[in-house]
Amino acid sequence: MGRATVADIKGRDFSELDKEAKANTENTIKGSNTNKNRNTTTSDSRGRKNRRRQKKTMVVHPVQRLFDACKDVFAHAGTGFVPPPDKIEQLSALLDEIKPVDVGLSPRMPFFSPQATRRAPTITYLHIHECEKFSMGIFCLPPSGVLPLHNHPGMTVFSKLLFGTMHIKSYDWVVGAPSNASAVSEPSQTAQRSEVRMAKVKVNSNLTAPCKTSILYPADGGNMHCFTAVTACAVLDVLGPPYSDLEGRHCTYYLAYPFTKFSGDEQVSIPDEEKDKYAWLQERDKPEDLVVEGALYTGPVIREN
Repeated sequence: MGRATVADIKGRDFSELDKEAKANTENTIKGSNTNKNRNTTTSDSRGRKNRRRQKKTMVVHPVQRLFDACKDVFAHAGTGFVPPPDKIEQLSALLDEIKPVDVGLSPRMPFFSPQATRRAPTITYLHIHECEKFSMGIFCLPPSGVLPLHNHPGMTVFSKLLFGTMHIKSYDWVVGAPSNASAVSEPSQTAQRSEVRMAKVKVNSNLTAPCKTSILYPADGGNMHCFTAVTACAVLDVLGPPYSDLEGRHCTYYLAYPFTKFSGDEQVSIPDEEKDKYAWLQERDKPEDLVVEGALYTGPVIREN
């Protein structure tokens, strides 16, 4: 599924090189070089054998495997990019296997605790990686936390629910449907000022972990979605490519109105029993009560080279 908004949370490199540790390491190396002159081929041979043994037993953690796969899958990603089916299956399979412990998460962490506040609960974002081609990060939602309805323009997004229960409601634009701003009943002032567009509901249900990875695409799959935490939950998102204002991939928020709230155009004929599967969406400003705070990702470190 990413400004104290969804798109604006930019990851930062929180880790710094410990100068003191570096100095100690350099001193150790100098000392070992002195001893090396006294000892000969035997120690060198042992060292080489130990290194070979370590390489054989090295285990690649799940997040590293996911990162390596993303580098391959999104190597040529740009606006509107959709990976081929085999690559989609590859990423989905990797995400399906990732568990909270693999990314250093536990439901007992403080940002999953219920929040006694009149404002909407604060959401926490853990930045794992971001480059021009893709991004990886985790949204941590306390109970009742909401990521409001927003889009993913020209992007393919993989969302893996790590734990908890979340309600997802998503939409896709109805291609060829007319815009309509004619209100039928009690229109808001905002609705009178701004155009609305017809969309079809793609998903409107609860997901409970463990479950399969959800995927949305530039033009379908529920490109516009809203997440609501039924319980505390965490979602690992992979975006390819990520949001970029410079490249026209700006995060836009929407209000959703029932289909019957606005008068239908003559070109739109929806049976009564199907009308609850459609809605009118209207652009809005970033919700004032949406607060997304960045926090340190404490899972396994990714090797980028």
